[in-house]
Amino acid sequence: MSFVEYGDTIKDGDTAIVFLGHESMFPVKVQHGTVTQTKYGVIRHSTDLIGKKYGSKVTCSKGGWVFILHPTPELWTMNLPHRTQILYSTDISIITMMLELKPGSIVCESGTGSGSLSHALIRTVAPTGHLYTVEFHQQRAEKAREEFREHGVEHLVTVTNQDVCKNGFGVSNIADAVFLDIPSPWEAIGHAKSALKAEGGRICSFSPCIEQVQRTCLAMEEYGFTEINTLEILLRVYNVRTISLQIPDLGKEVEDNSSTGFDSSNPSHQGSPCANLQQGTVQFKSGVPLREVVGHTGYLTFATKS
Repeated sequence: MSFVEYGDTIKDGDTAIVFLGHESMFPVKVQHGTVTQTKYGVIRHSTDLIGKKYGSKVTCSKGGWVFILHPTPELWTMNLPHRTQILYSTDISIITMMLELKPGSIVCESGTGSGSLSHALIRTVAPTGHLYTVEFHQQRAEKAREEFREHGVEHLVTVTNQDVCKNGFGVSNIADAVFLDIPSPWEAIGHAKSALKAEGGRICSFSPCIEQVQRTCLAMEEYGFTEINTLEILLRVYNVRTISLQIPDLGKEVEDNSSTGFDSSNPSHQGSPCANLQQGTVQFKSGVPLREVVGHTGYLTFATKS
């Protein structure tokens, strides 16, 4: 199993996603002799999972059922264990596009955090690219190495435990892109420039506060970066609901007849819409935005090495 290459059959040691519904799913490491508890009952790995195809419908001990899905970076972002705040698919999609990433790209990242963006970057640059990711916290760096190994992508990523603001990324003049998600990104701009290739490399910095953005932009200008651009991506979700509206009262039929010369006794008028109009309600489907939405995520600052 790999987050980059699809595997058809569930194997011992795989990471799988137990799907109970769109709002309820969780990851599980498949192991012989292990059981997983769900609200629908027990899933026995040896008999219910191993050897089955991904996407299979598995019946639990209480009679309920779940689907077992192959992991992807998108599913991992929704289900990973949070060691830090993470980036979600909305920001990740614009980052991979604006950094102009493709298979074979070399990317430097700091910090690794919970690995949400890391998995998406690895999938994007595979099979010939590479991710150099730096994490200041030792335990988080070790956990990231363990997850990359379990997910079958360790050959595409190098995890380094050091302070990127002091020691840089450990590479020079090879990166096509650099991503920064640290408290003081302006202190790492010089190291990012050294890591980028000679000309045309792209950089992105994620910061939640506009004061961080201002200092980062000044540092980018100081180091000669061009095309500096800051944006924020906000997701607005719509729910499909059934709406009931009252049919307007257009007046009595008698009044309409007297004002228009309408003769209800005339057989030719018996099928008229006015004769069948009755006050009531009508129902229809409508898209309604959520009452509460995320008002701020973070600022993404992009620039190009000139």
